[in-house]
Amino acid sequence: MKILFIGDVVGSPGRDMVKQYLPKLKEKYRPNMTIINGENAAAGKGITEKIYKEFLELGAQVVTMGNHTWDKKEIFEFINDAKYMIRPANFPEGTPGNGIVFININGKEIAVINIQGRTFLPPLDDPFRKVDELIEEAKKRTSVIFLDFHAEATSEKQAMGWYVDGRVSVVVGTHTHTQTADERILPQGTGYITDVGMTGPYDGILGVEKDAVINRFLTNLPVRFETDKKGRTQLNGFLVTIDEKSGQASRVERILINDDHPFFG
Repeated sequence: MKILFIGDVVGSPGRDMVKQYLPKLKEKYRPNMTIINGENAAAGKGITEKIYKEFLELGAQVVTMGNHTWDKKEIFEFINDAKYMIRPANFPEGTPGNGIVFININGKEIAVINIQGRTFLPPLDDPFRKVDELIEEAKKRTSVIFLDFHAEATSEKQAMGWYVDGRVSVVVGTHTHTQTADERILPQGTGYITDVGMTGPYDGILGVEKDAVINRFLTNLPVRFETDKKGRTQLNGFLVTIDEKSGQASRVERILINDDHPFFG
């Protein structure tokens, strides 16, 4: 079984890259399932119902979120009906939406879990204790478990990878918008990458117009951050091959498409 994950989609540049390349990636890799992180898909922060449905129409089976989940207030109007969108499961009890979803692919269930880290991010429930709970729930139904760990600190992401090694099929880090080159299979069979990276602006800073960010560092004054729509674009992704019976990863591949790394179908 192959699962394709598309890293944090940022604004219209990121959505355009998904439209352009997701069909090509599906043709090349033939994934059984596609997951997209969409927490920045609407103008760089949050998501709308229209964009969520657009991702599903483009061929995603699940949309994961993160710390910008609530940035578009309309999400409260549709999140409980969005069966294939999950937000971090360790948000406080009573928060709308779900943190885990089960998808049936050709008779085989796949569990997808979304968890958010706490280091350099708002304090939430303990992600390690919460993931224990969700893994136990998922194991009752399937051996294939996919975890999107939305976190800032490299150390926290690596700690999560080692913590769940052998208990989940794959851990992908999201949030930093910078792809890491540490894709690997951990000793107990869990596929891992610290951060898948970002799908969107290539010439900005984390997807934002670079001049505004540089000015913030130079002056320490508040500035308005806008998605960079003038420069080049990129798509960052991750492909994992999983043994359906054992739930262990057998192959991982980092995907990077931009002007310096063109796509070859």
